Amino acid sequence: MPQPVKNYAKELERLIGSLQERGERPRLLLHVCCAPCASGVLEYVARFFDVSLVFYNPNIAPREEYGKRLAELQRLLREMPLESPVELLPCGYDNEAFEAAAQGLTDAPEGGARCERCFRLRLEYTAKLAKELGFDYFTTTLSISPLKNAGLLNAIGEELAGKYGVKHLPSDFKKKDGYKLSIQRSREYGLYRQNYCGCVYSRKGDA
Repeated sequence: MPQPVKNYAKELERLIGSLQERGERPRLLLHVCCAPCASGVLEYVARFFDVSLVFYNPNIAPREEYGKRLAELQRLLREMPLESPVELLPCGYDNEAFEAAAQGLTDAPEGGARCERCFRLRLEYTAKLAKELGFDYFTTTLSISPLKNAGLLNAIGEELAGKYGVKHLPSDFKKKDGYKLSIQRSREYGLYRQNYCGCVYSRKGDA
């Protein structure tokens, strides 16, 4: 029989409830894809975790676009009031890593095999860094987008948690009006909302 679809938003709620009962506030390394998505996630997770961010997005091209999105994230962190300080960890631009991962899949449809490799690339970097720096959990803001497959993102995260020995935080941030909140916060802060995912191949799809 087919397995029931997991409700990752409820899993996160149960986990947070358990942490609160025990009086725990774990460290979370949050992969951020852009400022608008971060705006809908940060004020929630910063209530329960000590959060650091990593902007590892080698898929974004051209480099000027990468710089623009990073600058908007940095501005958001300066302007957005949060319950606890949030640190943005340094991270270089590595478009070659994405191009290597996308090899042979440049014509794949959006949401297909190329995107899966891209998710894995970014999440693996985050999981590895979380292990190296002693974080308790890692996850990504990507699931706040209605266009991103939360089941796939969580499955990759769970696999990498086993590989690196650091816990993956289950999430489907679009649920409970999370995506609507990101739209609202983006308007409040006048955030740049890009019209393509990031890579040149997704931009071709919008042309």
